[in-house]
Amino acid sequence: MANEVQQFDVVVIGGGPGGYAAALYGASAGLNIAVVERDKVGGTCLHRGCVPAKEFLETAHVRQTLEHAGAFGFSTKEITTDFAVSQSRKNEIVDRLYKGLAGLLKGRKVTVFEGTGQLNQDLSVTVLDGADAGVLARGKNVILAAGSVPRTLPGFEVDGKIVVTSDEFLDLSTLPATAAVIGGGAIGCEFASMLADMGTKVTILESLPSILTGCDAEVAKVVERAFKKRGIEIQVGVTITGHTPKKASTSINIEGGDAVGVDMVVLSVGRRARTEGLLAEGTGVVVNERGFVEADSYQRTANANVYAVGDVVANTPQLAHVGFAEAIVAIKSILGEPVVPVDYERVPWAIYSNPEVAFCGLTEAAAKEKGYEVVVKKDPFGGNSRAQIIGETEGVVKIIAEKRADGTAGQILGVHMAGPWVTEQLGAGYYAVNWEATAEEAAALIQPHPSLSETFGETLLALAGRGLHLG
Repeated sequence: MANEVQQFDVVVIGGGPGGYAAALYGASAGLNIAVVERDKVGGTCLHRGCVPAKEFLETAHVRQTLEHAGAFGFSTKEITTDFAVSQSRKNEIVDRLYKGLAGLLKGRKVTVFEGTGQLNQDLSVTVLDGADAGVLARGKNVILAAGSVPRTLPGFEVDGKIVVTSDEFLDLSTLPATAAVIGGGAIGCEFASMLADMGTKVTILESLPSILTGCDAEVAKVVERAFKKRGIEIQVGVTITGHTPKKASTSINIEGGDAVGVDMVVLSVGRRARTEGLLAEGTGVVVNERGFVEADSYQRTANANVYAVGDVVANTPQLAHVGFAEAIVAIKSILGEPVVPVDYERVPWAIYSNPEVAFCGLTEAAAKEKGYEVVVKKDPFGGNSRAQIIGETEGVVKIIAEKRADGTAGQILGVHMAGPWVTEQLGAGYYAVNWEATAEEAAALIQPHPSLSETFGETLLALAGRGLHLG
């Protein structure tokens, strides 16, 4: 069917979280939708990002459980790891999820074209290559969901052996004895944590003054302390000038400091939008100087019939679940339905390091910068009975609320956590922040006992004025 123009209500370029969410949500509303995907539906998140990384982190968690089994009365001999088994397990999980997603799209009669999509001036999309090269699909509306790729550093040529990005790292079948993670953000800390828990000697190199910039400072400090206890070396405020490769290792050069010799360099310095070749001439879509697509709060680009969602969008968190939310906003906008835009200051964040980090809303520093007077309460996991039972007491819950005229805590502005399974505990905090609940309203909700979530509940009680165990 090459060169024949096929008509759709919506054509989506990119089948990652933002793209497939738009397709599924739109199809459920009765829209005739096509998706153009250059690789496999599921995108980076499913195949080279979120899902594979978390499988490896769970492998590391299992190893840590085995190494500390003696505290529960189990005798274990020396633990050996065949990382190729974890790689195989990861591939099986990804394949099942991929097949399930492909089945969902097929079941909702979404047409999937294989190849790289390029938007033309007339709202048609040309499939440039792949199995469906030459296809022209025209939509009444088009959604750009082309995603992102890892950034690299000048002087660090990615070879898949000594220098890797997340793409190559997640295909490894063996792990290095030593590694440097360049970048101490969320992804960098996840990789560093996993490697250390699997027995690799890890150094984090970060150009900013601290790791996990953007997290609440006290939460970041909890992670930093835990990392250092596990032997992870952290160097912040460093300027990397290049590296000197050897046969099976390399030496990273640091301005004004000692070189760092490692077997592997993991580049974790952010991601750039995949917009090269995305737009033909005359589309009217604006791409900024950093290569990201400009869109308004309803995901509309400068072309009224073209929307953008996910990592390709300028000034948004590069989070899969944000892509889901943006996709719903775009489809509702196309349908003319009432829609609430995504509030990027209140989206949930989850970092799956050991200890985990989860947060939403304003940090204490950000709230003060916005002019709020605040009331802050925090509670460590050390006194939590469930945390002691499972043997994971490192962590803290911190809640920031607006200070009322009488000095009491009013609307909850931010919830920040570090500790065991906090990525699964943030739901109540997310609702509290996004429903603009007050401390008293949220504190009235009962937490089960014994549970890790009691620390959140206890912090709320203290914030409201009378804590049980916390003053």
